[in-house]
Amino acid sequence: MSNSHLPEHIIRPEILALSAYHVPPAAGMIKLDAMENPYPLSAELRDEIAQLAANAPVNRYPDASAALLKEKLRQTLAISDDIDILLGNGSDEIIQIIAMAVAKPDAVLISVEPSFVMFRMIATFANIQYVGVPLKQDFSLDMDAMLAAIVKYKPAVIFLAYPNNPTGNLFDYAEIISILQTTSGIVVIDEAYQAFADVSFINELNHYPNLLLMRTLSKSGLAGLRLGLLLGRSEWLIQLEKMRLPYNIGIMTQIIAEKVLHHTLVLAEQAQAIKLERTKMSTFLSTIENVKVYPSKANFILFRIHAATQIFQALKQHKILIKNLDGTHPLLENCLRVTIGTPDENSQFCSTLQTILSKTV
Repeated sequence: MSNSHLPEHIIRPEILALSAYHVPPAAGMIKLDAMENPYPLSAELRDEIAQLAANAPVNRYPDASAALLKEKLRQTLAISDDIDILLGNGSDEIIQIIAMAVAKPDAVLISVEPSFVMFRMIATFANIQYVGVPLKQDFSLDMDAMLAAIVKYKPAVIFLAYPNNPTGNLFDYAEIISILQTTSGIVVIDEAYQAFADVSFINELNHYPNLLLMRTLSKSGLAGLRLGLLLGRSEWLIQLEKMRLPYNIGIMTQIIAEKVLHHTLVLAEQAQAIKLERTKMSTFLSTIENVKVYPSKANFILFRIHAATQIFQALKQHKILIKNLDGTHPLLENCLRVTIGTPDENSQFCSTLQTILSKTV
């Protein structure tokens, strides 16, 4: 390879400086690091899906517009006819479409920090300036800083996760409305964890022309299908639809998601079970001395603990994988995030953590 053919001479420097999104291997582990729903679909529903898969015309391209799936989503989520739906290969693809669409030479994408790491990473991919506004110590919005950033940068787009990941909290509803009213750009609210929060901005879509809403089926039990959706007014979605790659939603995702959406009661029951376990886990963690537990409206809990990285490694040695956030942001010093698993997985996590702490005291 000649010197001029080296990647560092050809690839953008900000891409060379990035680290790839790291997904740790989890074979043989109790996996509580990725906010997945721990419950499988029922045997009966799996049989029906197997039948559908057997007859799926995989030699053909899928329906490019995913019309049947969109119609089912419209019914399930009670989306009014004047609101459009754009489907993505997970929410990540939707974030990327929006970032690329608004990336004029001087455009700015704003989010808060700490939040979903892909907001910042995708800004870099799309070559748009990123500004992260720090949250307050308790992870609430710093409205003075946010409004100052809006005045200074006139952002093309603001991304807010509601509830926020990795902190688990809901930002103040009225403060988000205030951001919507103040900015001249789009506000994208990522409601990935809505199934566990019971609140939504969906009813505001008709009131605010600059509001776009993201949802996903990943946290509700279909993470393996990779299906995200964007809801918004047609004047926005007509433009964004131009950037969606053709056939981005595969045939298996379309037919399986549509089938599962006929059984939303099952998903709601699973979400309810996760919320009950969340309360138990929160209560347990609160009883441990020197552990600070943050309130969560998602399917995970953030907690601060002395020597977090050592605790994370010790749990890993016991075949329990959670998320180590220590060192990822100054506000997350000594923080760990645990996904709510099955009752059995959760009790194993709790008892193992207690064992580890009793040895380190």
